[in-house]
Amino acid sequence: MEGEEFSIENPSQLLQSASDYVNYPGVPNDVAAKEFLDLFPLPVIINALQTKSEVPGLEATLVACLERIFKTKYGASFIPLYMPFVQVGLTADSQLARCLACKTVSCLLENIDEKTISAAQLIIDNGVYPLLLDCLINGNEQVATASMEAIEKLAGSQKGMEIIFPANNSDDMHLGNLSARCSSLGRVRVLSLIVKLFSISRDVALAVYNSNLLSLLEAEIRNTDDTLVSLSVLELLSELAEVQHGTEFLSKTTLVQLLSSTISDMSKEDILRSRAMMISGRLLSNDNINMFIDESMPHLISVHIECNWFINKAQCILHNYSGVKTIISVIDGRLQLESQDLNECESALEALGQIGSSNQGATLLLTISPPSARHVIDAAFDKHARGKQLASLHSLANISGETRSGSNIILNSEAEETLRCLIYEAASKSSKLTPSGLFLSVLQQDSEVRLAAYRVLTGLVARPWCLMEICSKQEIINLVTDPHMETTKIGMEARYNCCVAIHRAFMSASKLTGNPALAPIASKLQEAVSRGPYLADKIYREAQPMVRTAERF
Repeated sequence: MEGEEFSIENPSQLLQSASDYVNYPGVPNDVAAKEFLDLFPLPVIINALQTKSEVPGLEATLVACLERIFKTKYGASFIPLYMPFVQVGLTADSQLARCLACKTVSCLLENIDEKTISAAQLIIDNGVYPLLLDCLINGNEQVATASMEAIEKLAGSQKGMEIIFPANNSDDMHLGNLSARCSSLGRVRVLSLIVKLFSISRDVALAVYNSNLLSLLEAEIRNTDDTLVSLSVLELLSELAEVQHGTEFLSKTTLVQLLSSTISDMSKEDILRSRAMMISGRLLSNDNINMFIDESMPHLISVHIECNWFINKAQCILHNYSGVKTIISVIDGRLQLESQDLNECESALEALGQIGSSNQGATLLLTISPPSARHVIDAAFDKHARGKQLASLHSLANISGETRSGSNIILNSEAEETLRCLIYEAASKSSKLTPSGLFLSVLQQDSEVRLAAYRVLTGLVARPWCLMEICSKQEIINLVTDPHMETTKIGMEARYNCCVAIHRAFMSASKLTGNPALAPIASKLQEAVSRGPYLADKIYREAQPMVRTAERF
């Protein structure tokens, strides 16, 4: 490939043509790629790249040119013939060349016809996978990212998964063994790769779990030596918590217990505790909490079962249930500290709100003694700490069911009674004295607070006592039905949703609909709902042409 027959006398001509090709508008296509390669065959381009001519900008331009060529079907069809070039590129001193080689592997995996040749087998035969891992660990940021993307694509086939997840756990290329040999930066990159692989599909996530790779993240959380590494790993756990199938596997680990330990560890940085709280909230939000708390728990515990599977199941449920209660308990403990950092406090309140977004989570927050929801309700109506108030109002909206639908809005009788009592208690300790006074006070604040207040009322109004409080204060009805109250789209929609929820609850309450004294409220709500969220005036006024005598000088 480096013979004289592939050399070029005038590299400047190649540079100009490659630059024109790189800057050609539109998506790379086979016709343009073929025209360019007819002028400058691949061996010529590769030779110019390897000989590192002294022409300024040649390497960067040729790398961009080849990347564009290999993105086409026509260009990618040459990659199997040039695997030695890929090998050399993956071990090159130049980071640009290494990045190109990694991207070339991705193009191979994306465009090759598996019916004629196996891309995974090519990677095995040419020893490409170990070189990709070396790029991941030792390359610069761009090289590491390109390598990670190539390995992700490799995981898209069964043969590729066999390469990434070897059956022999002592294999040098096993990601667990690779991580043990890395620097702290290398370990974080390996862990990032594991998270990316985990996110691809449930099958790949199962392979990650069966390879015991999630334990690497657990081990890094336990490691208290490096705050930056710990923070990076927490960010990766945050990504895992967002994966649709993630909780299914994470519930089988000690993650919840480790997060609770991080939150309660006073020796850790504030930012680590805050991130641990936020991740806990995401992990236990919505339906995810069902993975950690099984409704069959009381039955499994109370019945003597001989089958080992059921015994293990019961132990797992107890373990996770205890972990969830511990998470809530340690967050509660942090909120009781007067010296707590304000950002940490807001994170704690937001985490409680995320946990409370599910029916089961909200029930736990209100029935565990003492109820952790008390912190949310107390701060929701406190004007003196605006950040805390905003976080608490949104959290209270979640707990009250604004994000839930149908029968999931209302909690069990114990939780509902606690919710009612906490709000009335908060009102009695304030100058407003009644919940309606509290509701009105937040609706009279700035637009961000009003937005959160609309969400709170949208959820709470499903309770008869709250509906009565709202209807007892004409000012509240006037504000939520005022089409001029909000000027932003999100504000208009939040106000309208609140108005719809109040109207729905009102029309469902026979005692109120039959009360003539409340007829004006019903009429006002109906009119506001019919108007919609955006229409401020009842009648559109169309533009009218104006005819007037021209002014002449």
